[in-house]
Amino acid sequence: MASFDKRESGWWQAKVRRRGYPTQSKTFATHLEAEIWARKIESDLDRGIFQSASDAEKTTLSDLIDRFKKEYAPFHYRKREDEKEAWRFQLARLDSLIGKYSLAAIDQKVVGAYRDLRLAGNSQMPAVGDSTVRKEIFMLSKLMKFAQIECGILLPRGNPVDNVRKPSEGKGRERRLTKKEFTLLETEITKSRNKMLYPVFQFAIETAARQNEILSLTWQHVNLDRKFALLKETKNGEERAAPLSSKAVDVLNALPKPKLPGKRNPTDRPFPIDRTCLLSAFRYACQRAKIQDFTWHDLRHEAMSRLSEKNDFSILELASISGHKTLQMLKKYTHLQAEKLAAKMG
Repeated sequence: MASFDKRESGWWQAKVRRRGYPTQSKTFATHLEAEIWARKIESDLDRGIFQSASDAEKTTLSDLIDRFKKEYAPFHYRKREDEKEAWRFQLARLDSLIGKYSLAAIDQKVVGAYRDLRLAGNSQMPAVGDSTVRKEIFMLSKLMKFAQIECGILLPRGNPVDNVRKPSEGKGRERRLTKKEFTLLETEITKSRNKMLYPVFQFAIETAARQNEILSLTWQHVNLDRKFALLKETKNGEERAAPLSSKAVDVLNALPKPKLPGKRNPTDRPFPIDRTCLLSAFRYACQRAKIQDFTWHDLRHEAMSRLSEKNDFSILELASISGHKTLQMLKKYTHLQAEKLAAKMG
């Protein structure tokens, strides 16, 4: 049964009570609007299709982001000392542009408008690329799933991201160094005042490991006799054993020995260098070598390309070395594998 009360403010509060269901209430500017809403609720109750969206209406995206940071992020994202994780920037951008919206108000139009604004930019905010916007929209989708599954919030339209066109994934970087460029860069790296830069550079080329995987490695997870390193801090959260080439083993053996006699502390890192210092030293080395458009992450592509060119590894073996979770991520190296298969076919 529905009841209507006029508040001192002049607004009308409608209440619908039904046995076996929590009381539903909402406030409207006019009595007519309150009646229309109440009839809709009663009709849905009669047909057994009623679902309350009150939590979605009361919760803003900003509220949800706060909960996400406290209840989800600490258990699913690696924490970096400088707190420059990509997910933080994605949440901050979503919060600044659509954080004031209630979850019930975020529909396909809102998501589409957000996408278009980020791609086009405006006088206060520069445009960004397809890949960046795509990641932000997928973060919004993750937030909505968090609301539904972890918070028990019913979204009246479901996840609004599902039916919105996403920007293209974009072509992955394929920047490689020429032999001359590699020699110039290697020379400048050896001249760097940061004496840890060259060992890390060599290790990256030999293992195709990601930057964080290398910097977080500890001696207790290095087995020089069996030639592998157990990488704990991986991108997908699943540890993997990375094989060590003879040169990678030589790099580790050549690292400074402990000042005090005895074995190395198992918890010490082979490469005790801060991420910011590493990238800064590498960037200056690239500048001195006059090499443009080459990032530290491009070393991973360089390493994988070199392994592929050896024609000794299958795609599955390359995935095992690199830690790529899907073979789709290795498709840029399949043309090299095709050459190997053609040679086998005769």
